[in-house]
Amino acid sequence: MDKSNVELLVCTTCKKGRSLPEGLKSPGQVLFDNLVAAEVPHGVRIKSVGCLANCSNGCSIVLRGQGLWSYVYGNLDEINHVETILDGLARYRESDDGRVPWRERPEHFRKNCVARIPPSED
Repeated sequence: MDKSNVELLVCTTCKKGRSLPEGLKSPGQVLFDNLVAAEVPHGVRIKSVGCLANCSNGCSIVLRGQGLWSYVYGNLDEINHVETILDGLARYRESDDGRVPWRERPEHFRKNCVARIPPSED
Protein backbone atom coordinates (compact mmCIF):
# COMPACT_ATOMS: atom_id res chain seq x y z
CA MET A 1 0.00 0.00 0.00
CA ASP A 2 1.29 3.46 -0.93
CA LYS A 3 1.67 5.34 2.36
CA SER A 4 2.06 8.71 0.65
CA ASN A 5 -1.60 9.09 -0.28
CA VAL A 6 -3.04 9.78 3.17
CA GLU A 7 -5.12 12.91 3.66
CA LEU A 8 -6.23 14.62 6.83
CA LEU A 9 -9.32 16.72 6.13
CA VAL A 10 -10.15 19.38 8.72
CA CYS A 11 -13.52 21.12 8.88
CA THR A 12 -12.44 24.76 9.10
CA THR A 13 -15.96 26.15 9.34
CA CYS A 14 -16.63 24.40 12.67
CA LYS A 15 -17.80 26.76 15.40
CA LYS A 16 -18.47 23.94 17.89
CA GLY A 17 -22.15 24.83 17.93
CA ARG A 18 -21.59 28.42 19.10
CA SER A 19 -21.90 31.85 17.54
CA LEU A 20 -18.63 33.68 17.13
CA PRO A 21 -18.00 37.42 17.12
CA GLU A 22 -17.12 38.91 13.73
CA GLY A 23 -13.44 38.53 12.87
CA LEU A 24 -12.71 35.74 15.36
CA LYS A 25 -11.26 32.54 13.87
CA SER A 26 -13.49 29.51 14.10
CA PRO A 27 -12.28 26.64 16.30
CA GLY A 28 -12.04 24.53 13.12
CA GLN A 29 -9.72 27.07 11.50
CA VAL A 30 -7.61 27.19 14.68
CA LEU A 31 -7.37 23.38 14.63
CA PHE A 32 -6.33 23.43 10.97
CA ASP A 33 -3.69 26.12 11.63
CA ASN A 34 -2.32 24.18 14.62
CA LEU A 35 -2.09 20.96 12.59
CA VAL A 36 -0.39 22.71 9.65
CA ALA A 37 2.18 24.11 12.11
CA ALA A 38 2.82 20.65 13.63
CA GLU A 39 5.03 17.88 12.32
CA VAL A 40 2.75 15.51 10.44
CA PRO A 41 3.97 12.11 9.26
CA HIS A 42 5.78 12.12 5.91
CA GLY A 43 3.46 11.84 2.92
CA VAL A 44 0.35 13.12 4.71
CA ARG A 45 -1.52 16.04 3.16
CA ILE A 46 -3.63 18.30 5.35
CA LYS A 47 -6.60 19.87 3.60
CA SER A 48 -9.11 22.47 4.71
CA VAL A 49 -12.72 21.53 3.93
CA GLY A 50 -16.10 23.11 4.45
CA CYS A 51 -18.72 21.79 6.82
CA LEU A 52 -18.62 18.09 7.68
CA ALA A 53 -22.14 18.36 9.20
CA ASN A 54 -21.09 17.39 12.72
CA CYS A 55 -21.51 20.93 14.02
CA SER A 56 -22.78 20.34 17.54
CA ASN A 57 -20.06 17.80 18.31
CA GLY A 58 -16.87 19.86 18.40
CA CYS A 59 -14.33 20.03 15.62
CA SER A 60 -14.33 17.19 13.09
CA ILE A 61 -11.70 15.58 10.89
CA VAL A 62 -11.50 12.84 8.27
CA LEU A 63 -8.63 10.39 7.76
CA ARG A 64 -8.63 8.90 4.27
CA GLY A 65 -6.39 7.45 1.59
CA GLN A 66 -6.62 5.57 -1.70
CA GLY A 67 -7.56 1.96 -0.96
CA LEU A 68 -7.92 2.67 2.78
CA TRP A 69 -10.90 2.76 5.09
CA SER A 70 -11.87 6.37 5.90
CA TYR A 71 -12.74 7.59 9.39
CA VAL A 72 -14.61 10.67 10.59
CA TYR A 73 -13.79 11.78 14.14
CA GLY A 74 -15.56 14.47 16.16
CA ASN A 75 -15.58 16.21 19.52
CA LEU A 76 -12.06 17.44 18.93
CA ASP A 77 -10.60 20.44 20.72
CA GLU A 78 -8.59 22.80 18.54
CA ILE A 79 -5.75 23.05 21.06
CA ASN A 80 -5.81 20.03 23.37
CA HIS A 81 -6.28 17.33 20.72
CA VAL A 82 -3.54 18.23 18.22
CA GLU A 83 -1.16 15.57 19.61
CA THR A 84 -4.01 13.04 19.76
CA ILE A 85 -4.77 13.66 16.09
CA LEU A 86 -1.10 13.36 15.13
CA ASP A 87 -0.82 10.07 17.05
CA GLY A 88 -3.96 8.66 15.42
CA LEU A 89 -2.82 9.90 12.02
CA ALA A 90 0.56 8.16 12.35
CA ARG A 91 -1.13 4.89 13.35
CA TYR A 92 -3.59 5.22 10.46
CA ARG A 93 -0.78 5.87 7.97
CA GLU A 94 1.14 2.80 9.15
CA SER A 95 -1.86 0.48 8.93
CA ASP A 96 -2.28 -1.86 5.98
CA ASP A 97 -5.85 -0.88 5.11
CA GLY A 98 -6.69 2.12 7.29
CA ARG A 99 -8.17 0.00 10.07
CA VAL A 100 -6.23 0.60 13.26
CA PRO A 101 -7.18 -1.97 15.92
CA TRP A 102 -9.53 -0.36 18.46
CA ARG A 103 -7.17 -0.82 21.42
CA GLU A 104 -4.30 0.80 19.48
CA ARG A 105 -6.23 3.97 18.67
CA PRO A 106 -5.85 7.07 20.83
CA GLU A 107 -8.52 6.99 23.53
CA HIS A 108 -10.34 9.99 22.09
CA PHE A 109 -10.60 8.25 18.70
CA ARG A 110 -12.10 5.15 20.36
CA LYS A 111 -14.95 7.16 21.85
CA ASN A 112 -15.55 9.75 19.11
CA CYS A 113 -15.70 7.93 15.79
CA VAL A 114 -18.60 9.44 13.84
CA ALA A 115 -18.30 7.13 10.82
CA ARG A 116 -16.12 4.47 9.21
CA ILE A 117 -16.35 4.24 5.42
CA PRO A 118 -14.98 1.35 3.32
CA PRO A 119 -12.55 2.06 0.49
CA SER A 120 -13.87 2.63 -3.00
CA GLU A 121 -13.78 -0.48 -5.16
CA ASP A 122 -12.77 1.21 -8.41
